[in-house]
Parts: sequence; C-alpha cells; structure tokens
Amino acid sequence: MSDATVLTPGELAARARRIVRDQNTWRGSQTLNLIASENLVSPGVAELTVSDFSHRYAEGEVGKRYYEGTRYVDEVEDLCEKTFNRMFGSEYSNVKPLSGAQANLAVFMGLAKPGDDVASLDVPNGGHISYREFGAAGCRGLTVNNIPFNPAEFTVDTEGLAQLLQSKKKTLRVVTLGGSLILFPHPVREVSRLVSEYFPEGDVVVHYDAAHVFGLIAGGRFQDPFSEGAKVVSSSTHKTFPGPQGGVVLAKSLDAKKTSDIRKAVFPGLVSNHHLHRLPALLYAAAEMMEFGSAYADQTIRNAKRLAKSLHDHGFKVVGESRGFTESHQVAFDSSDMGGGSRTSSLLASANIITNKNLLPGEPLKNSRDPSGIRIGVQEVTRIGMKEAEMDSIAELFHELLHLHADASAVAAKALKLRQEFPRIHFTFT
Repeated sequence: MSDATVLTPGELAARARRIVRDQNTWRGSQTLNLIASENLVSPGVAELTVSDFSHRYAEGEVGKRYYEGTRYVDEVEDLCEKTFNRMFGSEYSNVKPLSGAQANLAVFMGLAKPGDDVASLDVPNGGHISYREFGAAGCRGLTVNNIPFNPAEFTVDTEGLAQLLQSKKKTLRVVTLGGSLILFPHPVREVSRLVSEYFPEGDVVVHYDAAHVFGLIAGGRFQDPFSEGAKVVSSSTHKTFPGPQGGVVLAKSLDAKKTSDIRKAVFPGLVSNHHLHRLPALLYAAAEMMEFGSAYADQTIRNAKRLAKSLHDHGFKVVGESRGFTESHQVAFDSSDMGGGSRTSSLLASANIITNKNLLPGEPLKNSRDPSGIRIGVQEVTRIGMKEAEMDSIAELFHELLHLHADASAVAAKALKLRQEFPRIHFTFT
C-alpha cells in the first residue's frame, strides 16, 4: 500500500476512484460471495442511495423536526415506518439506527439501566458481539448472563434458562434471542412463556435480534418473533433483507413507557442526523421484499439446504446434521482438520470464494482469532439467480480446493466462470 503522505491531492482523488472501480470489479463480479452478513442491492436501491438527501439534516421525529426543509424527509420516513409495521406486524418502528449493533444498543438503553442483568447467547453459540459484555450491552454497563445452550441440537436449553430466570428475578431486564450464527429458529414461544411465568408483571422483555434472518422473516419463511411472543425486534437492513446498510427497531405489545424509552434512546440518545440518503433506498428495498420476498426467501433456504447436504456428501463436517443442517440462509462446517478457520477462509479467498472464519458451539471465546468453523451465507448468490444445481457446483469447488488440494488459481478460474454466468440481480423491479 502507498503512503498517503506522498500522494498529491489529485493522486488521492484518482486513487479513490480506482479503488472503487477495482472493488466493483473484483467483489462485485469476479468472486463467489458467501459472506452471511452481506448482500447486493438492486439497481433501483443503488440509484436512490445517492441524492440530495445525502447532504441534509432532519433531527427529531416525523412532523417534529428541529430543522426546516424536511417535508420530503418526513414523507419517506413515515412511509418507511408504516411499511415496516405492515410487513412485520409491529406497532412501532424506528428506522433511524445506523446499524444493527446500534439498534441493539438502543434496545438495551431503553429497557435496562447500568447494573441490570440481561441474558443472551455467548458468541460461540451464535450470539453477536453487540449483546455481550465487550459490545453494546457492556457499553450500557449491563451484566451479561449466558443463555444455556444445547450444542448437539443447536438450540436454547430451556430448562437451564428457567433456572437462570429464577436466579435473576430481581435484576433481569432483557432476554435476547436471535444471533449471528443462526441455523434454526429459536424457541421464542417457549422462552416467552417462561419469561411470563417468572416475570408476570412484564418487567422482563423478550428481544429478538433478527439481523441475519430479517429478509427470511419478511418473506414468511422463517419464524415470526412477534407472533411467538417477542415484544422487541431489532435488525440490520442489509443481510437477507437486501437494503442499504442501516438498522431498525420494531416493537409490538410493548407498554408505552418502554416504547418511548427506546425511541429516546435512538434520538437524541444515539443518533443525531440519521443519514437520510438511506431512507428512499430502504423504502424501495422494502417494496421489493413485499413483492418478491416470499420467492426469494424460499429459494435462499432451499439453496442453503442443498449446499449443506452437498458439502456433507463431499465429506465436510457440516454443523446441524441431526436437524437437517439448516433452516436459514446459513451453513457452517468444522474446518479443524484443514488447519482451522483462518487458514481455510484465507485459502478459499485465494480462489475467489469469500467466506468468514467463525467460532462454533462449545469452542472457547479465546479462539476467535483462529476458530474452527467456516460460516457461509447463500443469500447473495441466490439474489443473482443461482439455484440448487449451482450449490452442487460450489460444493465441488470447496472439495477440489480443500480436500483434493487443487491449485487455487485453477479453482479461482472455475469460480469466476460460474459467477459470470449470473450477471444480473433477480427479485427486483429493475
């Protein structure tokens, strides 16, 4: 990399353009992107991301701004909020958070005070860093308790959770389900029943982090957290939901004070101006999901199941075999016998197959730099039109590279050829 201190302003500007061009070419059209937390936006979403909204401020709520000149911001934000309520059956929505992690922090700020207890899955069991002691929950000064987990079944240990609820009856405020590695629906109904039993006054809220499966929920192909008893759902808007990067908080059957506290946590607590250029693009993406979401989610899950089975048939140690490998967009396998997650993900990247290393259940957190697992998401390759046959082809590329030790450049050439057979984005108006 060149030292920026020796480049002229003109050279820096040219470099910026070149970097974007190279990124668009390589990641955008030459690699098989299997990162579980990414997606492609449609041309319509991309077009609406750049506009006069990019330069403007709109502090405050719809119709109650601290700036003039916000009538069109009010219109698009109001449409976003009402559209999300319509899609997810919520009664309150807030599209101001700039990320899923910030949305989680808003939930913790609104529902708990420093020193309170919260419960969530540990990172190796699928929990996200934002609701752990070293993430957003810790920033709020909360005491984080591990939700007991059954790694053999890849699900919450509800009996163990009942014991935890009993032991924290005076201090617990939030139970967070959902996660970063989420292969199967979580037992939201059972957990909600337990929380109601131990906290009949409603002091504890079941919160569901839908960041990874938000698009699958929108498409009606994953669990519906609200109908199963969750009262707050937070999410990012750019994983299985193919919108611009950002976050959202939704609520249903939550008392007015708690809802107001979450709203105040977002603004003025965490967000001043909420990057208005996202809103028209987010509305467009929501419209796409209303029109095409069921078909997209259905194909995504079929692809994930097929890839998992094909990898398993090629001898990979795919997680979740006893439950059919996956019910989401994700697939995970143990790469310990290939040198671990760091080596495996790096080798795959050298062949233009982009994945990420990932902790697996039962693994110590200290292994996060070099975990045993590989996490895969098929939502992006599904969006460009790949189906079950292509999942078999991808599994074959994994097998050639990781088991047969084929030359990475040869596998990269095959990956490029496969990728370029799918030049356009599907499930969109444009």
